[in-house]
Amino acid sequence: MRIYVLLLLLPLLVIPAQQRPGSGGGMNPPSITGKVLELSTNIPMEFANIVLFNSDDSTQVTGTVTNKDGVFLLERIKRGSYYIEASFIGFDKKVVDNIIIQNPGPLDIGEIKLTPHTYGTEEILISGQRSPISYEIDKKIIDVGSQFTAASGTAVDILENVPSVTVDIEGNVSLRGSGNFTVLIDGRPTVLDASDVLQQIPASSIQNIEIITNPSAKYDPEGTSGIINIVMKKSDQVGISGVAELNGGLNDQYGAEGIFDYRSGDFQANFGANYNKRLFKMVEEENNWTNRDEFYSFYDSDGNGTRGRTSLRLNGSLSYNFGLGNLITLGGRFSDRAFNRISNLSYNQWTSDDPSRQFFRSYSDRERSGYSYSLFLNYLLKFNEAGHQLTADISYDNAENEEYTINNLRQDGAVISGQKSTEAGPDENFRIKLEYTLPFNAKSKFEAGYQTDLELSTERTGLYYYQPDVNDYVEQIDIKNEANYDKTVHSVYSLYSNKIGRLGFQFGARGEYTGRQIDVASSNSSFEIDRWDFFPSAHFSYEFLDKHQLMTSYTRRINRPRGWQLEPFETWMDAYNVRIGNPSLLPEYIDSYELGYQTYIGNMVFSVEGYYRIVNNKVERLSSVYSDGITLSSVDNVGKDYSLGTELFFNFDPIRNWNVNLIGNIYDYRVEGTINDREFSRTSFNWNLRFNNVVKLTDRLQVQLNAIYNSPSVSSQGRTEDFLFVNAALRYDVIENMLTATLQMRDVLSTFKREHTLQTPDLYTYRLATRESSDIMLNLRFNINNYKQQRRPQNGEGSGMDGDEF
Repeated sequence: MRIYVLLLLLPLLVIPAQQRPGSGGGMNPPSITGKVLELSTNIPMEFANIVLFNSDDSTQVTGTVTNKDGVFLLERIKRGSYYIEASFIGFDKKVVDNIIIQNPGPLDIGEIKLTPHTYGTEEILISGQRSPISYEIDKKIIDVGSQFTAASGTAVDILENVPSVTVDIEGNVSLRGSGNFTVLIDGRPTVLDASDVLQQIPASSIQNIEIITNPSAKYDPEGTSGIINIVMKKSDQVGISGVAELNGGLNDQYGAEGIFDYRSGDFQANFGANYNKRLFKMVEEENNWTNRDEFYSFYDSDGNGTRGRTSLRLNGSLSYNFGLGNLITLGGRFSDRAFNRISNLSYNQWTSDDPSRQFFRSYSDRERSGYSYSLFLNYLLKFNEAGHQLTADISYDNAENEEYTINNLRQDGAVISGQKSTEAGPDENFRIKLEYTLPFNAKSKFEAGYQTDLELSTERTGLYYYQPDVNDYVEQIDIKNEANYDKTVHSVYSLYSNKIGRLGFQFGARGEYTGRQIDVASSNSSFEIDRWDFFPSAHFSYEFLDKHQLMTSYTRRINRPRGWQLEPFETWMDAYNVRIGNPSLLPEYIDSYELGYQTYIGNMVFSVEGYYRIVNNKVERLSSVYSDGITLSSVDNVGKDYSLGTELFFNFDPIRNWNVNLIGNIYDYRVEGTINDREFSRTSFNWNLRFNNVVKLTDRLQVQLNAIYNSPSVSSQGRTEDFLFVNAALRYDVIENMLTATLQMRDVLSTFKREHTLQTPDLYTYRLATRESSDIMLNLRFNINNYKQQRRPQNGEGSGMDGDEF
C-alpha cells in the first residue's frame, strides 16, 4: 500500500522544481506565442505545425505543434526579424511575417486562421477533405464521413476499414487480434457488451471513432488491447441545425435517423433519435464428433438461417456556460434492442457402435434483447491560465437484459424433442470521475484524477424441456440458478508531461483497488476478492525536421473476468452446448510496448507502428465433451500469449481524382501454457490488408471501393481460416450542401465467410457460415440549415477523451 501511494505522488515531488511563469527567477528570455483556429468555425486546431524562419536568409530556426487549445509557444528566441509558417493537412499554409524580437518576455502574435484547401472543380479533393485516418500522439482518429461504404451501417461497418481492427461475418470485432477491449461513448462507459454497442450505433450518428491501443495511466486500464471511443455528432452552428437520414435495402432492411442542434449564446441543446432494422440470410454447415471412452458420436448438418437486429436509440444533452469558466452539461441516452439468430438445419447422426444414420430437422431460435439508459452530469471549471482546469463527471447506467434459446428436433414433421434455455437480469453501473490539470507552461503540465466505479448485476438462468404430452416446454426447477454480482473499483492516477527541445515525454502511474463478491443463491455460496493493482505508463516522442515524428510507449493493462465467466454453475446455451464459469479465474495482466513513426508530405500521409504485447494469465474458452454429442464450454487461465507485429498506413493520390489508402497489419502470434495438465504451444503468422479507393467522377459524384483480406489465425484449441470481401458505394450530391444520396453494396463478390475448426483428443467441430447474397442499401441524407458537425470536440462537451500532449 505504501509503495502505491509513493509512486502515485512521485510527480508531485517535481512540481516545486517547475518554476511557474512570473514566479521569479530573473528576466524571461524572448518567446513567441499565438493561437491557430479554423477560419470557418473558429475551432482551435490541435497539432497544427508551426515553423519559425529567419527573415534575412529564410533558414529554419525552430518549430513546434499546437496543443488542444490551438496554442503554441516558441521559446528562447534571439533578437531579430522572423516569419512563421502555420500548416495542417488539408488546409492552406498561412504565413505571418514582420515578427520583430527586441525585448525579453513573450510576444503574442494573436490568432492565425487556416482555410481549408479548395481545388478547382476538376480536382479530386472536396474543399477541406482530410485523410480518412489521422494520427495524434496517443490515438488514431477515424473520419466517419469519408467511409461512405458504411453510410447505412453501424460502427462495426466503419471499423472494417481501419487499422488495428478486424471484423468477422457475425460482426464480432477484434482489436489487434483480441476481442477484449473497452468501448466508450463520448468518453463514458456503457453497461452493454462491446459487441452489442458497436452493432447498434448507426454510422450516421457518429462524428469520429478514436482507436487508443496504448492508453496512458490517465485512462481506465480495462481491456487487453485498448479503447475504442465513439464520438457522437454535434454541431457548433448558431441557431437551429440538423440532419435527417432515411435508408432501405433488400431483405427487409430499413432505418431512419434525425439529429438536431440548437445553439444560442451560452446555451446549447442537441437531440438525436434513430431506428434501424437489419437482416442477413446465412448458409450454414457443421461437422462434429465426440469421444467418450472410445465411444464416438457423429453428426453433420447444413441448412439456412438468418441474423437480425433491431434497435431504437434516443440521446440528448443540454449545456450552459455560466461564465467565469463554468460549463455544465447534462445528458442521457436510451436504447431498446434485439438481436436474433434463427437456423433451420438438416441433421445426419450416427455412432461408432451403430453406423445406421438418423435423419431429422433442427430448428433453433436465439434472441438477446433488452433496454438500457444512462444519465450523466459534467462540470468543467476553467481557471484564468490556459489549460488550467478541473472537471467532474457523474454517470449512471442501467440495462435490463433477456436472452432465450429454443431448439427442437423434428422427424416426419413432428417435434420429437426440444429444449429452451433462458437468461435474464439487470445490470447497473455508477461512476464518479474527477480530473485536474495544472500547466506550468505551454509544454509542461501535471494531471491527477480520481475515479470510482460501482457495478451491480443479477443473472437468473432457467432450463425447460419439451414434453409431447402437454405440447409445451416445462421448467426444470433443479437446474434453475441465480447469481448476484457486486464489484467496486477505486482508482487514482497522476501524470507529468514535458517537452524539452524536440523531445517530449510523459510519465504516469495509476493505482486501483478492486473489491468483488459473487453470491450464488442456488448453492448458498460466495466468492470474494480484495486486490490492489498498479499500472505505470511511459510515453516519448521526438520531432524531426520536415514533419517527421517518432513515438514510443509502454503501458500495463488488465482484463478482468466478465460476470458470466465466473458463474460456478451450468447454463444450457442450446441443445448441444453447455456453459460453465470459473470463480477462481484470474484477471489477465498485459504488458504493451509500441514504437511508431509518422510523416506527411503535402497530401501524402505515412505511418508505421511496431507493437509487442504479452498477456499473462491468458484466459481461453475451452471446449470438452459433456455427453454424447454435447459440448461443454468453460474458461480457464491457460498460460501466456505473445503478439509481435507491425501496422502500416499509407494515404496518397496516385493521379488527380483518385485517392487511395493502404492499411496493413502483420503480426506473429504465439500462445502457450497448460490445458488439463497437458502442455501446449501454438503459433501463427497473421496478416490483414485493406485497400480503400475513392474516385471523384464529377464535381458531385464519387465512387468508393474497399477490399479487405484477413489471413488464418489460431487459438489454443482451434484455427480460423482466411477470408476476403469487397464493398462498394456510389455517392451523389443531389442538392449541394443539402441532399446527398448514397447507394452501397456490401460483399460484392459474396466471399465473406467464417470458417472455424476446433479439435482436441476427444472433440472435433468444423463450422462454416456464409451470407446468402450481397447487401444493397440506399441512403438519403438531408441537411437542415446547412448542418456542419464539430471538426474537433470541445472540452466538457465532446469526446471526453482529451489527448495526452507532450
